Amino acid sequence: MTGTDVQKEAEDSGPSGYAAARLRLLTEEARSGPPRRAALAELTDDWLTGLFAAGAEGLRGASLVAVGGYGRGELSPRSDLDLLLLHDGSDIKAVSALADRLWYPVWDLGLDLDHSVRTPAEARKTAGEDLKVQLGLLDARHIAGDLGLTASLRTAVLADWRNQAPKRLPELQELCAERAERQGELQYLLEPDLKEARGGLRDATALRAVAASWLADAPREGLADARRRLLDVRDALHLATGRATDRLALQEQDQVAAELGLLDADTLLRQVYEAARLVSYASDVTWREVGRVLRSRAVRPRLRAMLGGGKPTAERSPLAEGVVEQDGEVVLARAARPERDPVLPLRAAAAAAQAGLPLSLHAVRRLAATVRPLPTPWPAEAREQLVTLLGSGRPTIEVWEALEAEGLITQLLPDWERVRCRPQRNAVHLWTVDRHLIETAVRASEFTRRVSRPDLLLVAALLHDIGKGWPGDHSVAGEIIAKDVAARIGFDRHDVTVVATLVRHHLLLIDTATRRDLEDPATVRSVAEAVGSQGTLELLHALTEADALATGPAAWSSWRGSLVADLVKRVSAVLAGDVPDDPEEAAPTAEQERLALEAAATGSPVLALRAQTEPPAGQEPSGDPEPLGVELLIAVPDQPGVLPAVAGVLAMHRLTVRTAELRSLHLPDGVDGSVLLLDWRVAAEYGSLPQAARLRSDLVRALDGSLDIAGRLAERDAAYPRRRGVVAPAARVSVHPAASRLATVIEVRSQDAPGLLFRIGRALEDASVQVRSAHVSTLGANAVDAFYVTGPEGAPLPGDEAASVARKLEETLRG
Repeated sequence: MTGTDVQKEAEDSGPSGYAAARLRLLTEEARSGPPRRAALAELTDDWLTGLFAAGAEGLRGASLVAVGGYGRGELSPRSDLDLLLLHDGSDIKAVSALADRLWYPVWDLGLDLDHSVRTPAEARKTAGEDLKVQLGLLDARHIAGDLGLTASLRTAVLADWRNQAPKRLPELQELCAERAERQGELQYLLEPDLKEARGGLRDATALRAVAASWLADAPREGLADARRRLLDVRDALHLATGRATDRLALQEQDQVAAELGLLDADTLLRQVYEAARLVSYASDVTWREVGRVLRSRAVRPRLRAMLGGGKPTAERSPLAEGVVEQDGEVVLARAARPERDPVLPLRAAAAAAQAGLPLSLHAVRRLAATVRPLPTPWPAEAREQLVTLLGSGRPTIEVWEALEAEGLITQLLPDWERVRCRPQRNAVHLWTVDRHLIETAVRASEFTRRVSRPDLLLVAALLHDIGKGWPGDHSVAGEIIAKDVAARIGFDRHDVTVVATLVRHHLLLIDTATRRDLEDPATVRSVAEAVGSQGTLELLHALTEADALATGPAAWSSWRGSLVADLVKRVSAVLAGDVPDDPEEAAPTAEQERLALEAAATGSPVLALRAQTEPPAGQEPSGDPEPLGVELLIAVPDQPGVLPAVAGVLAMHRLTVRTAELRSLHLPDGVDGSVLLLDWRVAAEYGSLPQAARLRSDLVRALDGSLDIAGRLAERDAAYPRRRGVVAPAARVSVHPAASRLATVIEVRSQDAPGLLFRIGRALEDASVQVRSAHVSTLGANAVDAFYVTGPEGAPLPGDEAASVARKLEETLRG
């Protein structure tokens, strides 16, 4: 059926005919995108025109006007209809009756309607008081009735907007900024709001309003296509969900991708991010231009008076060779010749970042269009300018995005294309891969005084996740890419090796510190062998912290920092030639020894609770005190079942375990037996912490078997049914045979949940293995726990037995 046939069906059959024609149009596979939106708007126009004609018989001085998205002809499948019934005020009763004849059929079909009935004077007054109304009227489009009435309103509204622009545009900018603060940035969100988030459809509409003011205009290249892509995704989202939603939820992304004919949800998100990035950049440039124009208008009268009416000349302050500042932006000097100076883009970018100023759009576009490629390897100045840019702190981000918007980054670093706008499906990560790399460089710039080679730190920060654009382990792939990039930008062979090592092992310190027994010499030696030198260890320490801080708040804490610092200290000693202490001889702290002696003397558990808000000993404070929860120290005479008993009691009391360590502590000479020491960080899920005496009492009962922890937890789970949410990946249990010569290391990766540690501990007890030490860490919603286990005789488990224990534990957690 053709579009004309669809419209004829709507006209012939009234509301039911319109509904059928609308449904037919939305299910046509051959028509999508702008053609379908335009056809839907035209179909709706024809239906409403029929309703207007039937209800306005004999009425003069009235018209029906589409505003907002409908006025632009951008009707998505579940869009609401923005309508204004405009009248001259001569026959209020007839207009009221006409409104009923228009609105009720729309409601009867279940369509959302945003409607108003106003005279032109009322419409202009409301627009003057309500910016959102004025923005909607800027897209006013005549549907039916008195065309002259609509045209005169459009003319008056546009004139009002242009006359009031110096006042209204700052108000619009503030509105956009508040929305961005509320909704976040579309180009980084895993479940973005296509309309409200920064870089979304609202911002694209705001740019149209700025252009209509004649004060400034957005960069047009690619903007219309970006807007179209976001609208296409919203159309597919409406069809996939059957709802008028703008939030691209995780569970709907695969279906939306299929609707658009895309490979998968990652491809969909990458297209959304690319469009949003273009809109965001255009917004930045446009609002900067608006500010410049408004400042110029405010200053010009005074300057003219001072200069006797002459035209003022803009001041140009030199920043670097071929680079100057003008009107608060970095521009190219008049004598600059990009076609003869391949280092100029990096020099201009570094100068802009160092000055904390934006690169002008004109300058960036001129550079992109005319600059010659850098030779390979880069000249020393180019490498130095890149390092200067990366070390400039927060201003680096805006400058980098300006270069990236015009393709200069991929021209300089071709491997960047694979990580550009690449989503990270991990709730811990706040950013796409490319933005995370820049954020890491920004964080690393804060640590350049801690290392002897800040240039290698900054370049490694930029490249540490570059392998995420390739299949397989991103650290392994990244090492290969980093070698190539470091050599191309001019580092010598030794420096190339260091950068590649940093990229290959950028997760080594944090993974080892939080998941392995630092008292085991094998742990420390393996890190020392991977790192190789004191200088590389120093760089890796700084990169680890920068990477974690750039990931998000769940990835770093003072406690994690203390674990990493402890590991670095031990590895540094090995690299200096010192032999690590045998784990059996590691001396306890005074408090640990006191608790252990008391536990041995009484034959029962002893515990201490201590709130911790200061960084652990040996670590410098960073900013505001961080709430780390409560340190829980427990000493228990060595016996079976300690781990599940303690974990179960904490779960019963709704205490979340953030980190946990368990190890066997030998007592001083003359004291018989051994004691298990548990050093944990816990926090209350809600409410206050229980009293230490109550925890101890329940722990005593759990150890003697009189407290049915499993039953209590099961009763609580049954009383509170699980809420529906995203289905987490299945638990994974693996054995790491080379991680220790004293024990078998079993690592558990699972969704964190109340009672998880209790279930793991009980499963290990059921497998008749002894937990020599445990290292538990929680990263966002994920738990990564490592258990050093032995057989009853205290030796590591044979390979087949270890694999069997891991398999049974995995089955338990998946059950």
